[in-house]
Amino acid sequence: MTQNLLGGLPPTELPDNPEARESLENGLDPFEVAARHPDYPAAWAELADRAFANGSVIDSYAFARTGYHRALDQLRRAGWKGQGPVPWEHEANRGFLRSLHALGRAAAAIGEDHEAERCKTFLRDSSPTAADTLEAS
Repeated sequence: MTQNLLGGLPPTELPDNPEARESLENGLDPFEVAARHPDYPAAWAELADRAFANGSVIDSYAFARTGYHRALDQLRRAGWKGQGPVPWEHEANRGFLRSLHALGRAAAAIGEDHEAERCKTFLRDSSPTAADTLEAS
């Protein structure tokens, strides 16, 4: 775990899932990765991104929400208390952060403005680096 030298809440780092991560990295269809590893947020984030790119906003919303909630469960098990940093720099956190971004993007696309703003704020509060990186993509 990364040491927080500035005080405040310590960063939360999710555990890695090497089998699921390597499956995605090696080009396995994210539907198959999600079916084999339904608790792996990066698979859901990938599905959300693909659906959004294909114009399937409702599918993107559903995939993103699934990844987001799966990650919240993992964050809580990792000691997260509902606030504090979730660093983008820790690779295993990226599935959560990508799902959160995708959820906000899809919410905005369907006019769910309050949810979109909540997700945007939550993303920036969790990881300014993730917010900057994902908003630029």
